[in-house]
Amino acid sequence: MATANIKDVKRRIKSVENTMQITKAMELVATSKLRGAKERAVASQPYFNTLYETMCEIQQDRGFKSIYTKKEFLKTVLVVVLAGDRGLAGGFNHNVLKLAEDKIKSLEQDGRTVMVFPIGKKAVEYFEKRKYEIYNKDYQISDNITMNKSLSLSESIISGFRNGIYDKVELVYTTFVSTLVQNALSVTVLPIESNDLNDNDKEQYDSTDPDKPKKSALTLYEPSAEEVFDGLIPKYISGLLFCSIIDSYASEQAARRTAMESASDNANEMIDSLSLLYNRARQAQITQELNEIVAGQLGNN
Repeated sequence: MATANIKDVKRRIKSVENTMQITKAMELVATSKLRGAKERAVASQPYFNTLYETMCEIQQDRGFKSIYTKKEFLKTVLVVVLAGDRGLAGGFNHNVLKLAEDKIKSLEQDGRTVMVFPIGKKAVEYFEKRKYEIYNKDYQISDNITMNKSLSLSESIISGFRNGIYDKVELVYTTFVSTLVQNALSVTVLPIESNDLNDNDKEQYDSTDPDKPKKSALTLYEPSAEEVFDGLIPKYISGLLFCSIIDSYASEQAARRTAMESASDNANEMIDSLSLLYNRARQAQITQELNEIVAGQLGNN
């Protein structure tokens, strides 16, 4: 192999080594961020679970009705899509955006008008490029998401729902299963499923017969169950979004960690392969030089 080609191989080895340093650093950063995101997700669950149980309990009040549980839909759906702010995270962004687009196409085939609320730079870029109707594009996913920020986000969504801009809200995001597994899924945010009691349940609640099994007495809400329920809606939606954003962020970091680990392993294999090629070429060059020296000496003799 010519000297120029040997230098080219050496240059490629150096380039791959530099790339591996970057992927290793990104892997370490993603691992650190993943640890923090998982801790925040676990810490937020008790709050949201308690709030959800309260919402379900309020709906058990007889005669309960709320605009947030209405079943009559018009034809407009808001699809909230959580993606990442950056790439280099394997299939994380692709999977959630593909699911969101499939969901949108399914709704459009059913005769619904769809508005998209993208959260995260990648989601904004994706849906702007495809000319979808964007409801809002001012929110990004980050590791410093707070309940105040999620409350502002929920109020924006609730405002559109109350004003009749849309009558259903779907959320598409990625949930963290494990470091190696993250699943994109879709959930309905509004309207909230009503958990009305059936007649048998009401008899158990109303019964004064000590021989009959009883459930715990319903809480008395003032000024009314509906007003308490409607007052809790912003906190409920913000809690749901907060948990989903943290979950999605943890999934992104896990996907990036896995992708960077794989990239580092591939870079290491490439360096080994190029080093072997370099050593063989260098050995052949040395052998050729020795042969030329020997041939020169024999010629002089």
